[in-house]
Amino acid sequence: MTSPMPVVSNTSPILNLAIIGQLNWLRQQFGTIQIPPAVLDELKVDDDRPGSPLIRAALIDGWLQVQPLGDTKIAQLLRQTLDVGEAEAIALALERHAEWILLDERDGRKAAKSLGLQVTGVLGVLLRAKASGEVISLAPAIHDLAHKAGFRLAPELVERILET
Repeated sequence: MTSPMPVVSNTSPILNLAIIGQLNWLRQQFGTIQIPPAVLDELKVDDDRPGSPLIRAALIDGWLQVQPLGDTKIAQLLRQTLDVGEAEAIALALERHAEWILLDERDGRKAAKSLGLQVTGVLGVLLRAKASGEVISLAPAIHDLAHKAGFRLAPELVERILET
């Protein structure tokens, strides 16, 4: 399923899904994903880190694309309250009229929504994977997110997700 409009991602969804070996879910759900240069920097793809080989492969395959910002003013404004990756991702999503922005951090999500962007994150991707039949149980992915990637999840949220 590919989106006709661009999809932009911040660092967290890409990195966390790559660490648990499920980066392909992004490609299956969204087709091409665009990232700003700051997100590429944060991904540290040239380092030997968990997930780096999958991210490098996605860049080489061309479905993960680095897209420079045409105008940095919005990103500069957003950097007053957000980190550089989030700020550039939101600015790129606005600039490219993205259908979705993939963000996990609360402040970034709040800012993106306030600017009219449609937001999802790692958990949304997991739920979509289950709904489409890509995965039968989310328990292994949630376990790996917590234990391999260090992704913090509230126990009550995990409970709700596993009930779906």
